Amino acid sequence: MAASEAPKIATGEPVALALGAGGARGLAQIGVIEALQARGLNIVAIAGSSSGALIGGVFAAGKLEEFRTRLSEMTRGEFLRLIVEPSFAQDGLVRGDRLVDAMREVVGDPLIESLEVDFVAVAVDLIRQREVWLRTGPLWQALRASFAFPGVLTPARVHGRDLVDGGLLAPLPIAATRMSDAHRLIAIDMHGWPVRPAGLPADVYVDVDAENESGQRSAVGRWITRHMDRVRGDDQGLAGMSLTEVLGRSVDTMQGQIARVQMALDPPELVIRIPRDACQFYEFWRGRELIEVGRREAEKALDAAGY
Repeated sequence: MAASEAPKIATGEPVALALGAGGARGLAQIGVIEALQARGLNIVAIAGSSSGALIGGVFAAGKLEEFRTRLSEMTRGEFLRLIVEPSFAQDGLVRGDRLVDAMREVVGDPLIESLEVDFVAVAVDLIRQREVWLRTGPLWQALRASFAFPGVLTPARVHGRDLVDGGLLAPLPIAATRMSDAHRLIAIDMHGWPVRPAGLPADVYVDVDAENESGQRSAVGRWITRHMDRVRGDDQGLAGMSLTEVLGRSVDTMQGQIARVQMALDPPELVIRIPRDACQFYEFWRGRELIEVGRREAEKALDAAGY
């Protein structure tokens, strides 16, 4: 049965959410969750990959409102000061400890098994080349593993395994929701049709404010500035993109295709799609704007489905 032909989800009926990977676009899923709750849908289970795991874990911990407030207040400079924490290891540019600590202050660090909402964070075991579903243990240990983007954040060591971003194999973790008691599934696809014409990059230029206490830009800050700024000029196509934009588009292409296959094999009752050009994958400081994008797209999907 196709998703569009599935029985309608009744108000108050238990539903599961599959929250997708998509870098900063994942923040739009805050607005999606708020829109679903406003329609009276009862979210009892969540599986998330990467930034989808982050949002799902925060919601399951009952701290989505506090997290939303903190995120909306965060400036670009503040975010970059949290993330520019160079790693001297060979398996990632930054450790991410400072960023995780800042989020932990808002959310706390409960055990996953103590959460009121059934929650699964999906990560990938690089050695065994398979998905890992994290259903127990410290919440932030699981989240850190699920959003450990390879080459950028160092892998997370969990139970003797080196784990990285769940979006590599499960950008839309539908299968991980099927262990819940919910009979209906809502999937948030982060690779929806772009708002801009195909091939036109988002008109965003980044001026990175990554300075150390002495006011001098660090070597890491200079590296980020050089690789996050798009090449200006008359060149078109890939020649006019920065390193990070090429990387982001490449990952999006891979994840979008995998997500489409996952939905074809196991159709959800409702799919809410976030435009894949809503932002660049590293623009986490645009939280307030992205939350509204998620709310708008969720309301459109719910209206179209008659909820």
